[in-house]
Amino acid sequence: MKFKSYYWFLLLVGLVMGIILAVQFRLTREITKDIPSQETAIALSEKLELAREDREKLQSQVDELRVRLDQAVAGPELAMLNEEVDRARGQAGMTEISGPGVEVTLNDSLNVLEPGQDPDLFVLHDEDVLAVLNELKAAGANAIAINGQRIISTTEVRCIGPTILMNKNQRLSPPFVILARGNPETLANSLKMRNGVVYNLQQFYGIQVDVKKVDEVTIPAYSGALTFEYAKPKELTQERD
Repeated sequence: MKFKSYYWFLLLVGLVMGIILAVQFRLTREITKDIPSQETAIALSEKLELAREDREKLQSQVDELRVRLDQAVAGPELAMLNEEVDRARGQAGMTEISGPGVEVTLNDSLNVLEPGQDPDLFVLHDEDVLAVLNELKAAGANAIAINGQRIISTTEVRCIGPTILMNKNQRLSPPFVILARGNPETLANSLKMRNGVVYNLQQFYGIQVDVKKVDEVTIPAYSGALTFEYAKPKELTQERD
């Protein structure tokens, strides 16, 4: 009887110890599984705090820039900048302009060719148009257009067969109607002077040239694209105190 009681006692103790070991093993495994989750939560919390700090800094910059923008809009500097931009656009040919000037019409010669004469001498070429343009500019023309195409600082005039090419992709054919804004008397006289551009075109080649002084010409704005192969905007450097 004593041996059986001792046996049951050992069995009970073994059972209790097994249960305790099983529970401890399970708790240890659960704790081990929770450690990465805790580390991830800590890392995310740190990133969130950094993001909050960055957001506060950016918001502070936005507030400062908004104050500076409000000051600029409210101050006289904006009006001066707008005037300067408008003046620059006008000088660059980006705006329509009207005023007194001249209207010059160029067309090929109507002369009947003599045997052996070169017909190429009696039609308009790019060099003829350029000569008229240069004469008008030298006489003080501050805005010029040919057949509705504005002449700007980058405008080229090149001969392509019976037409001329200007502003990269505009093909123009005679008659060429040139509008120039400036002093009508000065512009007209510069073209009509003896041995001048118009005189030579008419006398030697029979080119048709008609020069009219007008009270008001309207020069359209440049409508093409502005592309620069070599020129680049000047980099603005912030002045330091």
